[in-house]
Amino acid sequence: MPHTPGQPVENRLLQGLSKIDYGRLEAQCDNVELTFGTVLCEPGHPILHVYFPQTAFISQVVTLYSHPPLQLSLIGNEGMLGATLALGVNTAPMRAVVQGAGTCLRMNGLQLQVALRESPLLLRRLNQYLYVQMMQLAQTAACTHFHEIGPRLARWLLMTHDRAHANHFHLTHVSLANMLGVQRSGVTLAAGALQQRGLIRYARGEITILDRKGLEAASCECYSDTHSSPL
Repeated sequence: MPHTPGQPVENRLLQGLSKIDYGRLEAQCDNVELTFGTVLCEPGHPILHVYFPQTAFISQVVTLYSHPPLQLSLIGNEGMLGATLALGVNTAPMRAVVQGAGTCLRMNGLQLQVALRESPLLLRRLNQYLYVQMMQLAQTAACTHFHEIGPRLARWLLMTHDRAHANHFHLTHVSLANMLGVQRSGVTLAAGALQQRGLIRYARGEITILDRKGLEAASCECYSDTHSSPL
């Protein structure tokens, strides 16, 4: 759920570690500010760094020749980018782009591999997170194929709201089109319908959530299905 203003935002995946494991891992991390639109990795390229978002959030997208990118998942402070290192895979499966600017803990990929060998709990946490990601990817594939644009947009806005830690966030028309795999004209119609119902306010890439409960009711069941898959 959205963050309560005034409270510090921590990475929840790391919070599940023991104090010893958390302290050892945090000591090897850099505190960085991620900027909107920054590409963090490309598919097939080595994973040089892993990222544990705090207030930032990251989009994972698939790119196909002659087609626009399609967003498949969002990573916020519930997880991390680079979890496939737990499987012994050191290449990125998808492009990762900063969708929401903010703070993040960044760690060298080689250091994480050493930490995984030293901490069974860290390895278990990452494996659990990989399972959650696998379920979310499957849900997104089914949602994209079977559901209408409007409910799908409501779902992605809720997922973004969960990770933005505020009722207001920035999402361009292009970003929304990539989320849904549709033309920008489809985004205009779907966002306009949600705005007419008083659920959101949307102007020039700035989105404000006005009625969270109403947006949940407008979403397809895919939001509640994936949202109920904790670590």
